[in-house]
Parts: sequence; structure tokens; C-alpha cells
Amino acid sequence: MAYDKIIGVRTHKTVYKHGSSVIKVFDHHYSKSQILNEALNLAKVEETDLNVPSLISVQSKHDHWMIELSYIAGKSLLRLMQENPQHFSDYLDLLIDLQIQVHKTKAPILNKMKDKLGAKIEVSVLPATKRIALRLALDKQASELSFCHGDFFPGNIIIDKNKTPYIIDWAHASLGSKYADVANSYLDLWIEFNHQTANAYLNKYIKKTHSNCQDVLSWLPIVAAARSIHGIQEEKAFLIKIAQQTMEANDGC
Repeated sequence: MAYDKIIGVRTHKTVYKHGSSVIKVFDHHYSKSQILNEALNLAKVEETDLNVPSLISVQSKHDHWMIELSYIAGKSLLRLMQENPQHFSDYLDLLIDLQIQVHKTKAPILNKMKDKLGAKIEVSVLPATKRIALRLALDKQASELSFCHGDFFPGNIIIDKNKTPYIIDWAHASLGSKYADVANSYLDLWIEFNHQTANAYLNKYIKKTHSNCQDVLSWLPIVAAARSIHGIQEEKAFLIKIAQQTMEANDGC
């Protein structure tokens, strides 16, 4: 498949720029239903007031499923963080403000987060006793239905030339707890940077929203267990370790 250039490589997925479009090409690891669900999520999010790419098409060529969407010219927030460490704190503020905006957005009809997390925990490599304990912990969590991105990470924020932020990659969008969404971002920042950065993010979020730190940390083992079924081996080992811990407030706030 001849496209202009590769702009991203993920596990089982390659992202190309082609003219004014982005082409996401998936390998056979992804089912047809997963591809269509990701496209449907984006189509639904387009109907909100959030700045997101536009869905152009979903197609199958050369035995590969592809999603075509509009190209957003700019730099990711992750890249800006790496290039301008002196503004790192300001970039964290922007990340959190955008995440709060998503959580406050009137949500389209999406899959329920609890169902997705529970299904993933069931197929994790954790011992059966731990899987049962995590499912019980998940069931006890409040059945909130906030609009959640599911992978709200600086790499999924594009800042265009007018300094307008766009949120990309809505494959994991769902209705659920905003605190679970924050816990997922906390893990992302811990993995990409370090524990100190993750804690800085969490402390800023707590201050901005007047939330309870433990409300976020109680989701960490649950989210880590669900995420442990994907990713590279080193990341899996880290996530399994977190999934087997009980996180207390002094671990992050």
C-alpha cells in the first residue's frame, strides 16, 4: 500500500499520512467489529463540541481493514512536553483541562466501561483469586456514566498552528467513571515518564476538581489488570505488579 509516509507504528497497527488524510491500517489481530466500533465511536464524538478529526471512510483493501480520517497538522502534546521541559507543568494543566472538558461533555451512546474492564480482567494472566477480587472491587465502584476517552494521554492530543488542541484516537471511548479514566492517564504518565510525573498530574487534577485522591487510586489495580492483556512484555509486568497492589492515598497524593 503506497501512502505518503508513516507517521506512527503501534502494536498491530500502522498509521500513514496520505494527502490531507490519515490512514490507519490494522492487521489481522483486529476483528471487523473492533474496527467498526472505533469508527462508530469517532462518528459519535464528532457530534459533540469537542475538537476531533473527521471520519472519512472505513474500508477493506488487500485483506486489511483501514480507517481514513482527516489529518490534523501540528505537534502532539507529548512531543511538546519532550521539546519544552520548561513548560511541562503548563502542558499538564492543559492535559487536565481538556480531560475535564471531555468528562463534562454530554455523552453519546457508547459501550459501558465496567463491562469492558470486567471482560478484560477475566482474560488476564492474573491468578483466579486475584481476578475474582478485582471483579468484586469493580462491582463495588459507583456506576457512573461520564464520557471517558479511555486513553487520554499527551500523545493523543494534537496542537495545531493556531494552538487549538485536537483529541485523537477514540477507540477506547466509553461511558463510566471519570476517576477510572484519570487512573488510566496516571498509568500512562508513569510508564512514559516516571512516578513523580504521574503524581504531579494526579495532584493537579485533585486540586482542579476538588476530588478525593483515593477515588482515583482505588481504580488503579482494576485499570492496570485490564490493560495488562495488551502491550509489550515490560509494560505488562509493570501493570500486573500494580494490579496486585492495594493503592493508598499516600501512594499518589
